[in-house]
Order: sequence, then C-alpha cells, then structure tokens
Amino acid sequence: MIKIAPSILSADFANLERDIKRVSSADWLHVDVMDGMFVPNISIGIPVVKSIRKCTDMFLDVHLMIEKPVRYVEAFAKAGADLLSIHLEADGPSGISEALRLMDACGVKKAVALRPITSPKAVIPYLEQLDMVLVMTVEPGFGGQSFMADQLDTVAQIRSLIQQYNPACRLEVDGGINTETARRAVTAGADTLVAGSAVYGAADPAMAISALRG
Repeated sequence: MIKIAPSILSADFANLERDIKRVSSADWLHVDVMDGMFVPNISIGIPVVKSIRKCTDMFLDVHLMIEKPVRYVEAFAKAGADLLSIHLEADGPSGISEALRLMDACGVKKAVALRPITSPKAVIPYLEQLDMVLVMTVEPGFGGQSFMADQLDTVAQIRSLIQQYNPACRLEVDGGINTETARRAVTAGADTLVAGSAVYGAADPAMAISALRG
C-alpha cells in the first residue's frame, strides 16, 4: 500500500495545528529538521516536534538533515518522533551505526536517507536492520524544488537491494512529488511518498492526498 506523508515544510507555521488537521487523511506526517550546517537552511527543532506530538496522533516521520545526528536521536525520540531518518552523508559509519543503535534503544523506527550524490550501495551495511530508506529526488534543504528524474534509477536500485536484504523495509521518495512524478516514483519501486506543495498548495489537501495515492 502506498503511504502519503505531507511535509509540513510547506505548511503555514503560524497556523501549524490547523494545517496538520488539514492533512489528517494522510498516512504519515513528514517533519523536516534542518540545522543550517548539513543543509544551507534552518527549519525547526525539538520543541516544535514536541508541540506537534501534542496536537496530533499521526505517525511522525522525522527527517533529520543535521550533522552528526547521533547527538539528537534520543531527544527527538522523546519529543514524539515515530521514525527518524538520518543522512548517510552526515557522519562516518561508526556514527551512523551508533545513531541506529540509539533508535533501537529509544523504540523508534529507523531509516537512512541519501542525497542525490550518494550511491545506492551505501545503504547495504545497514539495510538488514532498517525500517525504511529515504531517497531524495532533490538536493535537501529547501521545499518547492523540481523532481530529479535521474534519481529514479537510484530508487529502482534500492528497491532491488531491499528485495534482496530486507523485503519488509519501506522505500520513501522525497522531493518534487506531484501526481505525475508520484506515478514514476512508484513504478520505480517507491511505496512511501513525501509531498509538500502538491498537498498544501492544493485547494483541497484531502483530494490531493487521494490523487497522489493513485
């Protein structure tokens, strides 16, 4: 089943609780955390995730675009994240492994994320223990970017690796998702789609979510 995860990066932060309720028909809620170092932008942090958790029971898919994420795994888990995605490019192998170990200890689902420059094979050392792999189809850091079609090959390669190593692992695509690119991503192997402007920019977010499911 295809899961849709609207990104609150495209929501109105002055009316965040209202905008979370507007996408309540979705499967997950995608929360982008940016530190201004790993990506050239700053978004939100632990206090906002705590506030989001208080106003919704939706599954919180928290995407950590931060350097050395191991430092904050426990804090985001306690704030209410259900799943944490950490970037393979944000730390060395030992730091990534320790972050995943901490996720286990905190009882949150585990994911790794890849920037467009990263080889699909980079997930192999971690894949058997993961709940999800996140493929970025834009350069992380800003919403509203155009879909990078060349990343469909990365999606297809990771789907093949998932089938080989961990068939229960989900495959999420984030960046430039709309009804047209959603179909292409799913055809390539994605089963979870992050969408920001395609949902929040629609007159009827619930209809947009339904259209993305196909």
